[in-house]
Amino acid sequence: MSDPILAQLRERIISAPELVLEDRDVMRALIDATDNARGTNVIDMRGIAMERLETRLDRLEDTHRSVIAAAYENLAGTNQIHRAILQLLDPHSFPALLTMLSGDLSDTLRVDHMRLVLETSQDADPALTKLDVLRMAQPGLIADYVAGGRSMRDRRVTLRQTDQGSEAVYGDHAGWIRSEALLVLDLGRGRLPGMLAMGSEDPEQFKATHGADLLTFFAGVFERVMRRWLS
Repeated sequence: MSDPILAQLRERIISAPELVLEDRDVMRALIDATDNARGTNVIDMRGIAMERLETRLDRLEDTHRSVIAAAYENLAGTNQIHRAILQLLDPHSFPALLTMLSGDLSDTLRVDHMRLVLETSQDADPALTKLDVLRMAQPGLIADYVAGGRSMRDRRVTLRQTDQGSEAVYGDHAGWIRSEALLVLDLGRGRLPGMLAMGSEDPEQFKATHGADLLTFFAGVFERVMRRWLS
């Protein structure tokens, strides 16, 4: 080999053949060159097999990236819920808890409109009803709203897309709601249920196909905090 550049390239390949074997573009070029030299009348089963292996490798890489992305998303969601739970433990009064719901907690959970719905058959404290985050409702409203007119089993957490929310839940902001997470709260024996409604203007934020494990855990913590204040 008279060309010094080719000689150096040859020595480099011989000393480190993995550089060629691990480069898919180089290997494909070598196989194509072999096929051209062989002619069109010969079927190369090895080339067909390599094409199939490359296709499987591409699918595997796509799956691998999807799994990693899902893992990072789940970790971010877990950290988000942990921060929200710590915030729930800070308020030293029920009015402070309500203020926090529409402020810091909504920001942490990235929710546009958060409402705490409490069913009651009695007159509510006028001082509390001035806060837009608290909605007092007649008994049965929560079950009806969560069911949405359909016959369905009781759920702790319901995620869904919607054309608009209920004025009984979101007040004047009902028309902006495009998706929502509804967390049904067990407030203890002898008490009517409650609901924490998280309304979003983004139709993709809450969907029925999304996992609800983290929000179910959050609902369990929140209802325990509520029981403490209601007692």
